[in-house]
Amino acid sequence: MTTKRRCRSRRIVTSGVTLLTLMTTACGSNRPVAIGPIPAPDRAAQSVGEATRLTETARIEFRWELNEAGSRVDGIGIARVEPPFRARLDLFLDNGEGVVSAALVEDELRLPYGAPDDVLPPVELMWATLGVFRPLASARLAGGEKLEGGARRFRYAGPDDLALHYEVANDRVQALEMLEGSSVVQWVRLTAADDGMYPAEATYRNLVDFRELKITRTAVISAQSFDPSIWDPRAQ
Repeated sequence: MTTKRRCRSRRIVTSGVTLLTLMTTACGSNRPVAIGPIPAPDRAAQSVGEATRLTETARIEFRWELNEAGSRVDGIGIARVEPPFRARLDLFLDNGEGVVSAALVEDELRLPYGAPDDVLPPVELMWATLGVFRPLASARLAGGEKLEGGARRFRYAGPDDLALHYEVANDRVQALEMLEGSSVVQWVRLTAADDGMYPAEATYRNLVDFRELKITRTAVISAQSFDPSIWDPRAQ
């Protein structure tokens, strides 16, 4: 049985119309207003990237909840992270059954062979769920603006008419939007933790497929190192 089928077999039906309404309303309705350009946006973006990169090897434990077109499934999860840019994500049901595994190695998202590729966010948004500011090398910084409330927005242009808009405050990622043309199609929004470490909560929404994945952090545990094999779930 595939991962997607396992998820569907455990979903609890809710109102698809309500979910669609929430996703549409939340997208872009309260975007901060730009009040002026960012001086030297290249240097400013580089500074944010350095401030948010992984600095310690750690194990992050969390709860997760997936809503997709009116169906819901949830469970527990583990993220293992290692500087400078390695992360391993594993989602389980509460009974311990595996749902999906993936590894982020710099700009590459690695999934086991045959695993569904439509549950987790794209690479840039995956890094953003950890609070990491990491546009792909192929993205071009198109500009940046100061926002009301003291935040800043960095705009990146990518291939295929895609764009990325990072919202940053106090050198922390608050949100990341992926746009196709002028329309937001996917986004990640973060709730900062009091300890200043990884986000307390990350919410990912795909507005095209009506999918929401919410991750709520429960613990961060320091680690010395991890088995190198975990960074390639295709070999497991």
